[in-house]
Amino acid sequence: MNRSLFRVEILPFFLQFAALLALTLVGDFLLHRFGWVSIGRYMGIPGTVLLVLSLLYSLRKRKVFTAGKPSMFLRIHEFFTLLGAWMILIHAGIHFNAILPWLATMAMIINVISGFVGRYLLRRSQRHLMARQENHRSQGLSEEAVKAKLFWDAVTFDLMTQWRTIHFPISFAFAILAGGHMVSIFLFWKWP
Repeated sequence: MNRSLFRVEILPFFLQFAALLALTLVGDFLLHRFGWVSIGRYMGIPGTVLLVLSLLYSLRKRKVFTAGKPSMFLRIHEFFTLLGAWMILIHAGIHFNAILPWLATMAMIINVISGFVGRYLLRRSQRHLMARQENHRSQGLSEEAVKAKLFWDAVTFDLMTQWRTIHFPISFAFAILAGGHMVSIFLFWKWP
C-alpha cells in the first residue's frame, strides 16, 4: 500500500493545527455567548506568562542551567506553548481593533506552525522516510530504484529540515511585536 509522506505525516499536522483554531473559535464563542468577554480580554496575561515559561526549554537546551532532563523541558515547552497560544488566540478573538496586536498574533501563529514543523513533522517524517526506504530495500530494489520511488518524499523532507532557520527569527519578531503591544496597553489603557 502506497502511503505518501503527505498523507501519513503532514495531513495530521494540519488537522492538529485546525483543532487549535477550532478550539479558539469555540472558546471565543462561549465567552461571547455567556457575556464573559472581559475574561477573554485578560487571557492574554496568563497566555504570555506560559509562553515566557516555555522558553525554559531553550535555556536548558543551551545549558544556561543544567537542572532537570531536556526531554522534560521539551514536553513543558510544547504544552505551555500550545496552552499559551490558545489563551492568546482567545484574547485576540475576532476583534480588529488595532494593527499591532494582529501583527503579534500572526507572528505567534506562524511561530506555532514552525514549532509544529520541528516537533511533529520533522521527527515523524524522518522515521516514515527511513521505514519506507527499508521496506523498498527489503523488496530487493536497487538504491537507484529506492531513490526514484522516494524522490518526492525526500524533497518534502529536505524542505521541512529548514524549519530551524525560520523558527528563531519568527520567535524574535513575535517577542518584539508582543512587547510593543504590551507597552501600548500600558500607555493607552484607561486606568480607573
